[in-house]
Amino acid sequence: MTRPFLDELAWRGLLAQNTDGVAQALASGTTAGYCGFDATGSSLHIGHLVPVMGLTHLQRAGHRPIALVGGGTGMIGDPSGKSAERNLLTLDQVAENSAGIRSQLERFLDFSGAQAAQLRNNADWLMELRLVDFLRDTGKFFGINTMLAKDSVKSRLETGISYTEFSYMLLQAYDFLELNRRDGVTLQLGGSDQWGNITAGTELLRKAAGVEAHGVTLPLVTNADGSKFGKTAAGTSVWLDAGRTSPYKFYQHWINTDDRDAGRYLRMFTLLEREAIEGLEAALAEHPEQREAQAALAADVTTRVHGDEATSAAREASRVIFDRKADPRALPEAVLAMLWDEVPQAGAAADADGGVSVVDVLVASGLVKSKGDARRQLQQGAVTVNGRKLSADETSVAVGEALAGGYFLVRKGARDVALARVGHDTGASA
Repeated sequence: MTRPFLDELAWRGLLAQNTDGVAQALASGTTAGYCGFDATGSSLHIGHLVPVMGLTHLQRAGHRPIALVGGGTGMIGDPSGKSAERNLLTLDQVAENSAGIRSQLERFLDFSGAQAAQLRNNADWLMELRLVDFLRDTGKFFGINTMLAKDSVKSRLETGISYTEFSYMLLQAYDFLELNRRDGVTLQLGGSDQWGNITAGTELLRKAAGVEAHGVTLPLVTNADGSKFGKTAAGTSVWLDAGRTSPYKFYQHWINTDDRDAGRYLRMFTLLEREAIEGLEAALAEHPEQREAQAALAADVTTRVHGDEATSAAREASRVIFDRKADPRALPEAVLAMLWDEVPQAGAAADADGGVSVVDVLVASGLVKSKGDARRQLQQGAVTVNGRKLSADETSVAVGEALAGGYFLVRKGARDVALARVGHDTGASA
């Protein structure tokens, strides 16, 4: 049985604030609700998954989700959570970014059926606005003192805020009004830092159109260790675009989730039901070393974003890298091709006897610094090729031992892994 929208958000830890009366409004019939996504980049990152999942649950509860791409407001920038004004975008940049975001949103929302999702771009109406008309018809409903009291503005007063960004609240409120006119929207979703902008929109609908409108905010997520959610250890964003964050790295990010966060993120970012999540939490508590909850989380989110095949390849690639006992000989070429872009690599040239020099591969891949070091590693029994430990005098392996696609998986010790591929000169030096 489908739970009411607010109840679903609450048990999943996705509810921060809501306006009075929203539960009753949702219970009275199908509601159209929207959430905005700025167009300052061509890809969403996993920090955007909170509002995306908010729209997903809205649709699953029987309501109509509207994803608003901020092609117009993206040319200005929202001051919320920002310490300085962002660079303004061109129309061409906005159009390109909007197209990329649309394709990613379609992986989460159903754009067919009775509650079909819609995608709108506020450039369609904001770029046509006449300034005098806008100030006369919309600006008159906003008091300067009220705007200055909003957190998104107040936090910027000391460092400085331009009129361009100061006007963002009016434009976002106008979006709400325009979507009400076009699609009957009476609900806005957003991050908790958007509360001031959302309530400004509900007030505009009440004053300008006599419409009762509501807002729901979702929490701003941080990891249990206090670090920012959505960032790698190196501080870079984890993108939904496979060209910016590979499916392997995307999968690895979720696999590496802290035990303290695993259950919380299963609730937030998957559609698994409570019983299944609680079972995974129990398994994690009893056998944390098996990381069953993280595996379920990584598989679910990666499959939704990148599909079954990429997830399967990422899972197998992860297994062969981190499990020394895993047999790589049955790996399909697609998995090895994925790994080629993720681990140190080297070309491998066959000699006259049909052998590939392991010493050269170790040096060319950077697993060792010199041929002398490579020979010492072999003498210590620290080198395996395709899962087989080499003896001290095995300085080469037969080309016929190559894996699918001509690859060799070379491991030094427990953690250092590289791939070599037949057909390329190693470039190693004596």
